[in-house]
Amino acid sequence: MLRTIDLRGSRPSPAELLALVPRAETDVTAALAPAGRIIDEVREHGGQALLDQAERFDGVRPAAIRVPAEELRAALEALDPAVREAVESTIARVRAASAAQVPVPVTTVLAPGAVIEQRWQPVERVGLYVPGGKAVYPSSVVMNVVPAQVAGVRSIALASPPQADHDGRIHPTIAAVAALLGVDEVYAMGGAGAIGAFAYGVPDLGVLPVQRVTGPGNVFVAAAKRLVAGVTGIDAEAGPTDILVIADASADADFVAADLVSQAEHDELAASVLVTDSAEFAEAVRERLETRVAATKHSARVRAAVEGPQSALVLVDDLEQAAAFANAFGAEHLEIQVADVDATLARIENAGAIFVGPHSPVSLGDYAAGSNHVLPTGGTARHVSGLSAATFLRPQQVVRYDEAALRAVAPVIATLSAEEDLPAHGEAVTARFER
Repeated sequence: MLRTIDLRGSRPSPAELLALVPRAETDVTAALAPAGRIIDEVREHGGQALLDQAERFDGVRPAAIRVPAEELRAALEALDPAVREAVESTIARVRAASAAQVPVPVTTVLAPGAVIEQRWQPVERVGLYVPGGKAVYPSSVVMNVVPAQVAGVRSIALASPPQADHDGRIHPTIAAVAALLGVDEVYAMGGAGAIGAFAYGVPDLGVLPVQRVTGPGNVFVAAAKRLVAGVTGIDAEAGPTDILVIADASADADFVAADLVSQAEHDELAASVLVTDSAEFAEAVRERLETRVAATKHSARVRAAVEGPQSALVLVDDLEQAAAFANAFGAEHLEIQVADVDATLARIENAGAIFVGPHSPVSLGDYAAGSNHVLPTGGTARHVSGLSAATFLRPQQVVRYDEAALRAVAPVIATLSAEEDLPAHGEAVTARFER
């Protein structure tokens, strides 16, 4: 359980580390072709394609793609009070943390009458995806909707797969949380088809195209987001989950094993990786992992994930090398459980979210930390960030110059436009002073 990658006695270059990091055999690239075909079906056949896809992939044909308002209201009324209380607590925490992600407008005065204003404008319409395959994710409704609301998005649509166990309706807890947050445009559609519907619109269903698609999903959802990225904005390729734990001998082996199992239960393609400079600690984690995998509810799924090529136990000489490996891996979730947390944290560059110390497990971030759990997967944290209020905002610069300020920089414009052989640029400025 957990194959071993032994890097002790070596110092791989950054490029070599990229080749060494464990990845699933079925990745986003492999899913691009089938995801593209699914999107094309939706573009060509609209709502009929979405109904057919639901029957093919979800095992049920919903009565309607658009969830009726009365179904949303009924789901909220039937929501378990304990679940509602937990959801409301999470909403409050995520709303507070998301508010801190909204940049304040800034005005820069470069000279008298020469002003640049920096503002952040929300997109008008977004499509939020909430998965519903192997588990139900009301927390993902919160993680998608709340930052969009905080950012000031006016039109929010939400999609989640129809459920065979609920006669083709979306999961009632998903519907309830959507209603609790005031989202009334909800669709029973899933997978790559839902992403395509949001990106291109579905005229026969009244689904308008969106400016941003966000949310986690399986490898086909991640592939679909990559395919539509030239048509609409996306948050990141949030596909099968991953966790990487950096730990030394001071860490608790059972804590680490529990955290590796917690993410492995999402999906057989989930990645669970431990990086440590202690061979003894590695064996202790391996022993605890065997016990926990055997005892957990979704044991078969977890075992498939931890025994898959995307999971590994990585032995390194020191924590500096551990950080270098973590930066190459680009974990969705990075845990640091070492004696000197801050020293290792200072070496980390690439991660979706970072959980430090023995009492900040990834599960905390999944539900109640206040951080967002929609994060880049499959190594994409090396170049993109997780979902936040900023995801729904666009920076815009507003230029305000008066006549005197423009006259002062006119020679600069004339010189540079002549150097670039674009004289009309300079003439557009001098024309204002020739009358």
